Amino acid sequence: MEPKRASKPGAASAAPKGAPAAQPAGRRAAPPLQETLDQLGRDIRQLQIDFERFFNGGLPTPPEELRIRVQAQIRNLRNLNVTSAVDNFRLGDMEARFNSYNELFNRRIREREEGRHHAARTTAPEKPQYDPMTGIVFGSRIDPQAAEALYQGLARQGDGPKFDLDSFQNYLARQAAALREKTGCAEVQFRLALEEGKLKLKARPLTAKGS
Repeated sequence: MEPKRASKPGAASAAPKGAPAAQPAGRRAAPPLQETLDQLGRDIRQLQIDFERFFNGGLPTPPEELRIRVQAQIRNLRNLNVTSAVDNFRLGDMEARFNSYNELFNRRIREREEGRHHAARTTAPEKPQYDPMTGIVFGSRIDPQAAEALYQGLARQGDGPKFDLDSFQNYLARQAAALREKTGCAEVQFRLALEEGKLKLKARPLTAKGS
């Protein structure tokens, strides 16, 4: 029997049949698409949180760097021509969510800047102060500033609603209308209450019609 020949020093051993090809040295494999989409979802959620912190005074400047990064990430994913129906649906949903947040944030920044310029020219009447913990009363219409006070009250405690301010305002309008129809009241009070360490939105009828 012929003895086995020793392999030459430095010679690479053949890869087992069926094994995946080795990655070239120094090159990192791209993360799977699902991981990239998961990270995109986390970045969009963080962008929403950072913008709310900016409007609440917790951040000195808006999170433009994160917004630009999310935009680039969505553009790069669109260039991949995603073929999976599930992944394409997830990407479309996150893109729509980002566009909705982006439009809302741009509008709020524009309103803030216009309000600041107007205040510099004229003495604007003092805005009414709303305390979401003691309660805010709504009649037949939802005051946008009062709705925002409730929304920001939830956001400051980390228990903010999972939708934007406009959707939250529509939610308040529906709840108030349903309560007025059910009880016959003319006004509804919304307030934030702390229960088991979490903020809850409470509503109760006030002032019966005709009284």
